[in-house]
Amino acid sequence: MKVKIFKITELSSCLATAGVNWAPVLVRLSIAIVMWPHGAQLLLGWFGGYGFKGTMVFLQEESGLPWIAAFLVIMIQFFGSLFILVGLFTRLCAYAMFIIVIGMIFNGHTEHGFFMNWFGSQKGEGYEFHLLLLGLCISLILTGGGKISLDSIIRKKNKK
Repeated sequence: MKVKIFKITELSSCLATAGVNWAPVLVRLSIAIVMWPHGAQLLLGWFGGYGFKGTMVFLQEESGLPWIAAFLVIMIQFFGSLFILVGLFTRLCAYAMFIIVIGMIFNGHTEHGFFMNWFGSQKGEGYEFHLLLLGLCISLILTGGGKISLDSIIRKKNKK
């Protein structure tokens, strides 16, 4: 009886992509442009953020997340958005981002209603932006990274 050894090249379902389609590229760029600065706030303290230590404290003490969940939120927003940008493990990263955004909606935005706080009249932000991000993530989960993604390049090389 032969035992099949798992190879990294067999990640075909995770790397599968609509390789001839440009639409996922635009979706990838949209997610990365919006989410990477948020990840940079959380991890590096850029753009007025708390940085890693401050964000960990906030997510654990104020939001009530366990340590590992807080760590994953930071890592996925920072590195996941970069992976989405270059189209590496696009479906997996989009799924992880989807889960985080669902958590953001229910952990801090539903209490402020649907609408963004455009005029400063609310105590916080609503979740309309998050719904758009969920739609973008679903798009990538369904299509993969599209043209000029690392997923597409890796998959083509593995088919040869």
